[in-house]
Amino acid sequence: MHAVSAESHAIVESVLDYSRRRVLWEDVPLDVPATPDELAAQAPASITPGGIGAARALALFGDVLAPTCLSTDHPGYLAFIPSAPSRAASAFDLVVSASSIYAGSWLEGAGAVHAENEVLAWLAGEFGLPDSAGGVFVQGGTIGNLSALVAARDAARRRNREAGRPDPARWAVVCSGESHSSVESAAAVMDVDVVGILPDDDGRLHGHAVAEALAEHGDAVFAVVATAGTTNFGIVDDIAGIARVTRDAGVWLHIDGAYGLAGMLVPRMREAYAGVEHADSLIVDPHKWLFAPFDACALLYRDPQVARRAHTQHASYLDTLTEAPETNPSDLSVQLTRRARGLPLWFSLATYGTDEYRAAIAHGIDLAGRVADEIESREGLTLVRRPQLSVVVFRKDGWTRADYDAWCARLLGDQRAFVVPSSHHGEPVLRFAIVNPLTTFELLNEILDTLDDSQ
Repeated sequence: MHAVSAESHAIVESVLDYSRRRVLWEDVPLDVPATPDELAAQAPASITPGGIGAARALALFGDVLAPTCLSTDHPGYLAFIPSAPSRAASAFDLVVSASSIYAGSWLEGAGAVHAENEVLAWLAGEFGLPDSAGGVFVQGGTIGNLSALVAARDAARRRNREAGRPDPARWAVVCSGESHSSVESAAAVMDVDVVGILPDDDGRLHGHAVAEALAEHGDAVFAVVATAGTTNFGIVDDIAGIARVTRDAGVWLHIDGAYGLAGMLVPRMREAYAGVEHADSLIVDPHKWLFAPFDACALLYRDPQVARRAHTQHASYLDTLTEAPETNPSDLSVQLTRRARGLPLWFSLATYGTDEYRAAIAHGIDLAGRVADEIESREGLTLVRRPQLSVVVFRKDGWTRADYDAWCARLLGDQRAFVVPSSHHGEPVLRFAIVNPLTTFELLNEILDTLDDSQ
């Protein structure tokens, strides 16, 4: 099975050839989803006692399975939060898989962990965290938020023990009503309460609202979550105001910047993120606006030792690792086994340089502002609010959810773009999430034109 035979060479060459064509494809297909019944009919059983062979398996994937998977790196993929990995990052992801690196410990993956740490140190510096900050690349924002909140609660418990205070009957985390759903999911896993606060009229969570929540819930609150770029609108909370309140109260401040914190890499945008430097922990997802492949979330701590105390797993077979002086990536999150998922970003940054990254992120911000101007100029379209980052939310006047659904289906069926409706205050709206540097104003204009054609 593992011998380097002629068959093995053929398998590797065919897979690499397919990968090469996909990574270098200039005209990336958008493709369309399929129902379970359709795939059951089109993709007969491929797992058999004797196997179907690499050629048939690859043909099945390329001809049947792949065309039913939407390409998140298509310039017209504007739904949810797209992913647009650079060619360097996508190509190097093959190297990561081929290298069989276990990146959970320094002992086993020193070089990979060193490279990942270089990226994390660069991000920490950009976000204003101290030189002592550190972290780990985890699977995604959900795992990142969960890991940070587990560390925050552990720190609160330790403070109580040191002060001789009992823990509250129920712990609680404070966040905005616009926070990502993963915060509530993490709270459910941890069996803690969520104190959700309605944002102000500007869509932002402000310090005064957090202060009121802390006054009401007292020592039960172990963390406050601020959002640096909400998923639905791309709004950055009043992080500076929130940070003043959490510092005065001695409460952990976590910043969920999964999508939007990358915008801070653009110098003119940094004022919008004032206060990030006071975070006790934060996340940003490279597979969103930092042009890395799925799946990667950078989780950073102001003091990694606090996280290490919360997350290090102890077992006799792990003694060699836990007794070593180096901090292992697995000591900083809920994951023990991990691939070196930060390496594709490292390779891409090393290849292109940080200036290229800043320009690519700025492109999305500039394009969002330009298309917002276009929407405001068109009769029958209403901009719901000016974009702060690269998410544009608007409505087609008089349309119902059924109208939006039908239009979105036609758009995908014509292979123009993938857009899905969202909602705001119970009203259906349309939303462009612009991440891909290959997305152009001309393409967005063409999409807007189809709204006029639908009248």
